[in-house]
Amino acid sequence: MSHPYEELGPAHSDGTWGAYGTPILIRGGRVINPSTKFDKVCDVLMHAWGIEAISKRIAAEPGMLVIDAEGLIVAPGLVDPHVHLRQPGGEHKETLYTGARAALAGGFTTVCCMPNTTPALDSPELVRYVMDAAPYINIFPVAAATKGRKGEELAEIELLAKAGAVGFSDDGDCIASAGIMARVLTAVARTGLAFMQHCQEPTLTRGASMHAGAISLRLGLGGWPRVAEELIIERDIRLNRNIGCRYHVQHISSADSVELVKRARRDGQPVTAEASPHHLHLTHEACDGYNTLAKVNPPLREKADVQALRQGVADGTITILATDHAPHSVDEKQLPFEDAPFGLVGLETAVPLYAEALVHTGAISWPRLIALLTTEPAKLCGLDTEMSWQSDGAVGVLVEDGRADVTLIDPDRKWTIDESCLAGKSKNTPFLGTKVRGRVVGTFVQGELRYEHGLKDRVRRAEALTAAGGGKAPQAQPTPRPARRAKARS
Repeated sequence: MSHPYEELGPAHSDGTWGAYGTPILIRGGRVINPSTKFDKVCDVLMHAWGIEAISKRIAAEPGMLVIDAEGLIVAPGLVDPHVHLRQPGGEHKETLYTGARAALAGGFTTVCCMPNTTPALDSPELVRYVMDAAPYINIFPVAAATKGRKGEELAEIELLAKAGAVGFSDDGDCIASAGIMARVLTAVARTGLAFMQHCQEPTLTRGASMHAGAISLRLGLGGWPRVAEELIIERDIRLNRNIGCRYHVQHISSADSVELVKRARRDGQPVTAEASPHHLHLTHEACDGYNTLAKVNPPLREKADVQALRQGVADGTITILATDHAPHSVDEKQLPFEDAPFGLVGLETAVPLYAEALVHTGAISWPRLIALLTTEPAKLCGLDTEMSWQSDGAVGVLVEDGRADVTLIDPDRKWTIDESCLAGKSKNTPFLGTKVRGRVVGTFVQGELRYEHGLKDRVRRAEALTAAGGGKAPQAQPTPRPARRAKARS
C-alpha cells in the first residue's frame, strides 16, 4: 500500500473521506475508554469539533461517511509521554513534521517531546516554539530542569510551566548532584507537574556502551551495571520523601528498579514508572555481532529483567508505556559500536510490540493496554481533565463532547515489521523482520483522518446505506466548528 502520509494532510485527498468537517460514523467497533471503564461494541459519531455520540446504534444520515469497524478496537487517540523529535538542532534525524508522521502511523495523537535538543528546551521561548510549530497532532514539550541540561543551575521552572511545559526532565542525562536534585524536586513540586528522571549514575557508566554481562565481556565492550540505574532511583525516592514532588522513572530496565518503585508506591509516595517496547522484548543478546540497532540507553539487559518488567506492568507497578522514540541517521548507526549513538525508533511499531509482550502472553487485557497508552500518560502530563489548559480538553479519553482524537486497531492483523511501515525520517530499529499481531489501521485527529492502513474497503457513504433500506435518521447534522489553539497559562 502506498503511504497515506506522503504529505502530512488529511488522508482523504482522493475524495474517499469527503471534505473537511464531514461527519464520520464508526459502526460496530469495540469501543474502549479506560477513563470511564467503558468497553462495549457500539457506534461512535464524530465531527471536526468533537465526539457527537456514542451509542449502541446510531442511524446514518446523508452526508456521513460510515466505517464498518467490526472486529476493530476503537480507542482514544494514544498518548506517548516520551519521544525525541530532535528539533531544533537535530533535523537530520527527525523533525516535528516527520515525528508527527511517525506518531500518526503508530496511532498516537498526542506526544510529549524531550528537551535534549540543540539548544535544550530550557527557555519559555523554546517551549512556545515547539507548541506553535506542532503539525496536525498534539505535541507538548517536556522542559529541561536545569539550564542547558548541564545539571548545574536550575532552569526557570515556574516560567517554563506557565509557557506550556507539561513536565520537567534532563533526559539524555541524569541530574547527578544530590543537592541540585533536591532543589529541582522542590521547584517542580510547586508547579504540580512531574519530574521525569533519566536514571543513570554517570561515574558507573563512563565508557559503557551496553549491559555489563557475558555478551559485553565477549565483545570487549564497556559494561553498564544495573546498579547505575538503581542507585539513582533509590537516592531520588529518599530525597523526595519530604518534598512530595511527582516523580517518574523513565525507561525502567532493571528487575531491582521495579522493586524499588513497587516499594515506594506501597509506601504512598508519588512515584510512577514507564516501560518501553524494547525493554519488554529484547535482551543484551540482541547486541551480539556489534549490532548498533540494539544499542539503547538504558541498555537491554537479561531475560530475568524482561520478565520482571512484564510482571511489573501486570501487577500495576509500572503504569505507563512510553516508546522513547529516538531516531538517528543511517550514517550514525553505522559507526563502530562504542561510537554509535544510543536509541531506536519506536512510535510506528509500539502497539503490536506491546500487544505481543503483554496481551498475547496473558499479562494484561486490551483495555488495560489501552489505559497504559492513554489515560495513564495523560495523567502523568496533566492532560487528563477537561480543564487541561494546554489542550482543547482532555486527551486520552473517548467520551461524548470530548476531543475527536480516535485510534482504530485491528487486534488480529498479522504482519511483519519492515521499513515501509516506518513513517519518520529514520529507520533505526532492531525489530525489522519481526512477525507481530495487532496493527493500527486508522488515526483521527480532531475528527479528521490523518493515517489509514486498509480502511478504504470498510468505508461507505450513508446515502448508499439508506438506499439499501437503512432509512434516514431524524436528527440534523451539527455544524462543525474550528478547533481552538492552545493558550499559555496565565
